Amino acid sequence: MKAVVIPVTPFQQNCSLLWDETTMKGALVDPGGDVERLLSVVEEHGVALEKLLLTHGHLDHAGGTAELAERFDLPIEGPHIGDKFLLDSIAEQGQRFGMTDARSCTPDRWLDTGDTVTVGSMTLQVRHCPGHTPGHIVFFHEESRLATVGDVLFQGSVGRSDLPGGNHETLINSIRTQLWPLGDDVTFVPGHGPLSTFGNERKSNPFCADALFDT
Repeated sequence: MKAVVIPVTPFQQNCSLLWDETTMKGALVDPGGDVERLLSVVEEHGVALEKLLLTHGHLDHAGGTAELAERFDLPIEGPHIGDKFLLDSIAEQGQRFGMTDARSCTPDRWLDTGDTVTVGSMTLQVRHCPGHTPGHIVFFHEESRLATVGDVLFQGSVGRSDLPGGNHETLINSIRTQLWPLGDDVTFVPGHGPLSTFGNERKSNPFCADALFDT
């Protein structure tokens, strides 16, 4: 699998372009906005978009999804149905933050732990990781050891839990039970900021390092 991270929107949200080098079919994960910029990167790499994937329903992650889906007749997969209330209110969120092009969207397929998503000939595993939002999910490609984790985990930090539907204890439990078992060698693309590995965060993250939970 090939992957390129494209920061978009005033929030500098990490949209990911993932594609299968064999078929050159790909997907945008969390196309939050700046649609023309995203399309230029897709064209630059010669990728044929076949779907849009969402980790959760916040404006900066999903605001450009409806436009892309309609312009190119692309299906939307994810997040978990627990984030329906957020996706339904994207246009309202956009008005509050000056992102007037953002529109609400409805996925063609809601996802949950145990589901899989195909991109070209690749298969991504799905993990439901609530805590930042109720319906947050993570995509994991086992062969390349790459996870796209949205706003669950960051380099040296974790997602906010003070927004509607958030819960800090639930978030930490999601990280420890859904992410850590995937392996310390897994590189992850967070929703904002630089990439890291699960192993590094287990050692040094001040919110979820293993040492915090040793008894």
